Amino acid sequence: MANHFMKTTALGLIAACAFVGGAQAGGFARGEADTDILYEDGTVAGRGGWVYVMPDRGYATIDGADSSDGAYSENYGIPSFAAKFRATDNFSCAITYTQPFGAASSYGDDAQDADRAADIAAGGLTAALGGNAVISSQFDTDELGGTCAVNFDAGKGQFYVLGGVFTQSFDYTEAKDFGTLNLQDDSAFGYRFGAAYEIKEYALRAELMYRSQVDHDATGLFTFANATLAGNFGLAVGDQVSSTGTGSLPQSLEFSLQSGIAPGWLAFGSIKWTDWSVLQTLNYNITNLGDQQKNFFWRDGWTITGGVGHQITEKVSGALSLTWDRGVGTGADIFSDTWTLGAGAQIKHGPGVLRIGAAASYLTSGEQSTADGADFNATADGDWAYALSANYRISF
Repeated sequence: MANHFMKTTALGLIAACAFVGGAQAGGFARGEADTDILYEDGTVAGRGGWVYVMPDRGYATIDGADSSDGAYSENYGIPSFAAKFRATDNFSCAITYTQPFGAASSYGDDAQDADRAADIAAGGLTAALGGNAVISSQFDTDELGGTCAVNFDAGKGQFYVLGGVFTQSFDYTEAKDFGTLNLQDDSAFGYRFGAAYEIKEYALRAELMYRSQVDHDATGLFTFANATLAGNFGLAVGDQVSSTGTGSLPQSLEFSLQSGIAPGWLAFGSIKWTDWSVLQTLNYNITNLGDQQKNFFWRDGWTITGGVGHQITEKVSGALSLTWDRGVGTGADIFSDTWTLGAGAQIKHGPGVLRIGAAASYLTSGEQSTADGADFNATADGDWAYALSANYRISF
C-alpha cells in the first residue's frame, strides 16, 4: 500500500505540465507564477522552464471582402523560474519570476487600408493626413514575486495559508502611420494570497488562490513618422515628445483540485475567474496631440480545465487535459472562445525531474465592428494555435 501511495503522490507533480497554455486564452494572459513549488519536498528546490506559443489568428474578411492578409498574431515565449527554501517544517518561502501578460500583433495591407479608410470617413485632421493606421503593437510585463506558506496539521493532512507580494513592469509599443508610441512603467505592486488543504498519501490537494489587480501609470515618448504632422508643431520626422498613460491589468481568483482516483491514476481540474472587464480602454496623452484611447471593452473571463494523469513507470508519468476559455471580446476586437487539448510528461532524469508538454488550441470564429468600438469591421474564421513547454526541477 505504501508503494501505491508513493506513486499516487508522484502523480501530483505532473498536473502543471499537462496544460502548457492556449494561444490568446484569457485575453492577454500568459504565464503564472510557479507557487506550486511551495508544496515540493526538500529543504531547497528550484524549477526553471519555457513555454513557446504559436498562435495563427488572422482576418477572414475585412469590411465585407475576403482578406489576403496573413496572421496578425505573433509567436511568443514565456519564461518561468521559481526557487523555494523551507525554513522549518511549517514555514517556507519562494521567489518566482514570469511574464504574466503580453500581446504582439502586426497588421497586413488589407487591415491597414481599412483602418485608414475609417479614419478618412470620420473626417478631421487625421483624415486630412490620409489616416493613421495601426502597423504593429505589442506589450510585455515582467513579474518578480515572493510568496510564503505556513502549514499545520489538520486531520489526515496539512492546511496551508499562502501569501506574498510581487512587482510588475509594463512596456507598451504601438507603431502607426503618424509615429510610434512607447509607454513604460518599471514597477507597480500587487499581492496574492490563498489557502490549500493537502493529503499527500492520496495525492489530494485543493487550493484557492487570489491575485490582485495591478494599476499602471506609465510614461514614455512618441516619435513622429509623418512630416506634415510633425511640421505643424515645428518638429521633424524622428523628433520625440513626451507621453503618459494609465491602465489596469486584472485581478483573478482560481480554485484547483487534484486527487488520486485509482492505483497509478490522478484526476485534476481548475476553474479561474479573471476580471478582464477592468480593461475597457487604455488611456494616454501625447504632447501636442492630446488625449487618446485604445478600445477593448472586454468582459470577464472564465477558464475551466479538467484532466487525468497516469504513472507509466517508476520514472515516467503522463497526463492529458482539456481547457475551455470564454472569450473576453465584445466586438472592439476578436478574442473569442478557445478550446485547448494539452498533453504532458514527467521524466525523472539525472538529479531532478524534467517536464515536457504540448498543446493544440482551437480559436473559435468571431467578429469586430466599428459600432462596438473597433477600428474597422472584420471577421475571423476558426483558427489553430500550438504551444510547447519544458521545465526542470532540482530539490534537496
